[in-house]
Amino acid sequence: MGSWLAIHLLIGAVGTWLARRYALRQALFDQPGERRAHTVATPRGGGIAIVLALLVAVLTLAVRLPAQAPLLAAFGLGLVLVAGVGLIDDHRPLPASLRLAVHAVAAAVFGYAVWHVLGQPWLALAAFAAALVLTNVWNFMDGINGLAASQAAVAALALGWLAGAPGWWLGLALAAACLGFLPFNYPRARIFMGDVGSGALGYALAGLAVLAAAQLGPGRSAVVLMPLSAFLVDAGLTLARRMLRRERWWTAHDQHAYQGWARRVGHTKVTLIYAIHSCLAVLALPVLLQTRMAFMLYMVLAWYTSAAFLWWWLQRAPAPGRR
Repeated sequence: MGSWLAIHLLIGAVGTWLARRYALRQALFDQPGERRAHTVATPRGGGIAIVLALLVAVLTLAVRLPAQAPLLAAFGLGLVLVAGVGLIDDHRPLPASLRLAVHAVAAAVFGYAVWHVLGQPWLALAAFAAALVLTNVWNFMDGINGLAASQAAVAALALGWLAGAPGWWLGLALAAACLGFLPFNYPRARIFMGDVGSGALGYALAGLAVLAAAQLGPGRSAVVLMPLSAFLVDAGLTLARRMLRRERWWTAHDQHAYQGWARRVGHTKVTLIYAIHSCLAVLALPVLLQTRMAFMLYMVLAWYTSAAFLWWWLQRAPAPGRR
């Protein structure tokens, strides 16, 4: 396990360093703006290192576990599609409709593979929905230093533990690659993840969540929502509010709870507190899995309800001017 972690940590770190050099040469910068949290031009595209680390893990596991190769191949193909359209978008902005279409194709590829290999229609539908939703949720929530990568690292370890092999090894690889990337992005951002990384993180976590659900079964699979709660609640409720207000919900904005909170207390504290929230959710998993299903479902609902209340409270707080 130690060598597996070290290899993917190294790929994440060295790959991010190389991506930063490339971004500087190609002048790939995220410029400050009214809807952005940063105040200086910053290179983007560092998430390609995490994608490469994941692809190395997928290829290695496909060779070591031939029975899992078809599912891993579909997962890898979907990952390439999501990361590829993100990489192009990092170089030249693409229409949101085109990016969403590619995300849907990637989700369909993975969903079909789940149905073909595991033979569970409910899980195939869940795979399609999870891949499409989480790909975009992680893209929406990648807005302050360290947030997307730290949340992905925590969720990857938890979902990998729930999934067993090959999910455990994929989760370790993803978490290690995120930890390799984080020193370049937190607490001070020397490079941003870019769409190539944020979408790929969401897609990869969807894959891990599906593998975990396959292990747990239809009822107990609700616990896979616990490590994802911080992002799902913030993104979901913010999106719902924008839709109810008839705003252009598919466009960039700065209305997420984490964005307003970061303007008040800074990126570092918000990222750290979000991480603590997710770690507490993960620590509850072993206990929940030992309880009766009805109680477990009640506790998952209670956790999400409390997170929704926190979202509401943060949205009510006054927003100061830009930092």
